Amino acid sequence: MTVVSNTSPITNLAAIRQLDLLQQLYTQIVIPEAVYNELTGVETPVPGTREVQDLDWI
Repeated sequence: MTVVSNTSPITNLAAIRQLDLLQQLYTQIVIPEAVYNELTGVETPVPGTREVQDLDWI
């Protein structure tokens, strides 16, 4: 199943190192471009910054 996510689930689960829970529930996570930019367009990385760039299921 594919689901569209906003920033909060990604940053909060990444912060507690449980982002893989999303993959266990959904095979693919789609994020809008605005969410991607919110996570990657920051000077100091936030939880989830690296993951949205590296994980192929997001």
